[in-house]
Amino acid sequence: MAKKLPLNYAILKYFTTVGEACADDVIDALKGDYANYKAFKKPAIVEALMTAKANGLIDETRFDEDANGDVRIYYATDPDSAAVIKKYIPD
Repeated sequence: MAKKLPLNYAILKYFTTVGEACADDVIDALKGDYANYKAFKKPAIVEALMTAKANGLIDETRFDEDANGDVRIYYATDPDSAAVIKKYIPD
């Protein structure tokens, strides 16, 4: 059985596999493996995304509103940042 990555690492790795994503996308993609984690709540995911942005690993690409009128911020990683993520967080 493969060892599961820490949640924040899994979030970063996810961004190396998609064009862009928001917190809701991250939750949908990772819920199968991480739904039972204490930190697997939207505010914590948003915080992880903001930290990754502050560290230059992902960038904001756009924003919109969900069906409830809440703002969704989308992020993406550029090829250089994706290479750094893949180098330090191997599969």
